Amino acid sequence: MPPERTRKSRTEELWEREVGGLPPKRFANSVMASKEFVQSLNIQKRLRKHRSCVNTISFSADGRLLLSGSDDRTLVLWDWEEAAPALSLHTGFSSNVYHALFMPVSGDRSIVSCAAEGDVIHSQIQEGGRVVTHTHKLVELGFAVHRLAVEPASPHTFYCCCQDSSVWLFDLRARNAMELFKCRAANYHTAENIALYAISLDPRKPCCFAVAGSDQYLRIYDTRKIFVDGNSSFSRPTEHFCPPHLIGRVEEEITGLAYSQTSELLASYGQEDIYLFSREHGLHFNNVEVNKRLLEDMIEPSFSDKLPVPKKFKGHRNEETVKGVDFLGPNCDFVTSGSDCGSIFIWRKKDAELIRAMRGDKRVVNCVEQHPSGIVLASSGIENDIKIWEPGEGENRSIVQADEDDDNTVWIHGSSDSDDFFDDNGFGLMVMEPIHLYENSDNDSYEEDTSSEEHDSDGDSSAGDEDSDGGNSAGDEGDD
Repeated sequence: MPPERTRKSRTEELWEREVGGLPPKRFANSVMASKEFVQSLNIQKRLRKHRSCVNTISFSADGRLLLSGSDDRTLVLWDWEEAAPALSLHTGFSSNVYHALFMPVSGDRSIVSCAAEGDVIHSQIQEGGRVVTHTHKLVELGFAVHRLAVEPASPHTFYCCCQDSSVWLFDLRARNAMELFKCRAANYHTAENIALYAISLDPRKPCCFAVAGSDQYLRIYDTRKIFVDGNSSFSRPTEHFCPPHLIGRVEEEITGLAYSQTSELLASYGQEDIYLFSREHGLHFNNVEVNKRLLEDMIEPSFSDKLPVPKKFKGHRNEETVKGVDFLGPNCDFVTSGSDCGSIFIWRKKDAELIRAMRGDKRVVNCVEQHPSGIVLASSGIENDIKIWEPGEGENRSIVQADEDDDNTVWIHGSSDSDDFFDDNGFGLMVMEPIHLYENSDNDSYEEDTSSEEHDSDGDSSAGDEDSDGGNSAGDEGDD
């Protein structure tokens, strides 16, 4: 029998790397998959250029650039290592930018973006960083386009999901757009449409994608099984996912989706928790047909007991804005999300343990993105700046642990911003502050006072309460 492998300490791995026994990439992956990595993160840089809240951030494929979009209707490409904008793009949008992505295999010069007004545009960056005179408007829908999803390894093809329940396919070679279908609830022949807030492509099977929105079901579609007839289209999902206790509930919604490398699927529920679904959690997989009959069957309490329960990640608040959710680590070792309390929550995936809750915004964090290869995170929210998180001592010392007392309260160990709460070495003294998870409170002790925040030159508050177009700069919620 071969000897049992023992886990090496970080010191042993560091020594192996220094003497050439451990490749740098493997060492970096080992670090990023560790609890110590999560606990070592601090704000090292702030990227300042936008004049309102930042709704979308994404790294380029090689990680050199960071792309952001804001309620100020601009896109910015950042040299994040220098904390400086490399290029600012005026999109021509008349309302808030909701999402923006680099197209794959394009040399980071092809960018697609969408906005609250319903436009989807393509921006092409030429040699020397010059943007072509006219960005091309691919479609003008007249209702909010909430999210984009690019096809892996394709510089031409991407999808979007919309407020009116439609899913669209784009091909930049032909510069055309095709509506694939409208997402309908329960009985697909008669039920109302579902407003869609999230779409994500399966990395192992790009012909399949997930969509979710204003009800409790996460739907999987296969592009090979979508039928289009003239100007009308119709398609049935190939699979549905839903936590058993939410089947048949009303006023539930899903705000964010993310696929793992192994096709696991995260879904962030508004006013609820985050759930991790695998193939065995599918309702069709368990011989459950999603239609009106299902809602009638749910009258029997024992029905939900027969279904497998997905893993649950709890502690954050997701009520005020439309928030994303994502995996962290080289092998999707952690789950992360922003929160209405202004914190970034990070859980360990394998056991759903809450590892850390760290302050990322004075009010709300909406986006958390991981660098494609480096030990770096970026986050954004209601504040105008973007935070860059890396290991080491940084400006943010008020972050620490999160202990759960019950299902509705999390106690955050943090420190005050007041100088009275710092010790002789400059580190914050620990205080205990409660977050009541699913209750609206006017005196939430964890949320800082924002009444004195500065206003920009256009009269917008840096807290992003409302832009000049009357949109809600907390994110997509303004069009819900």
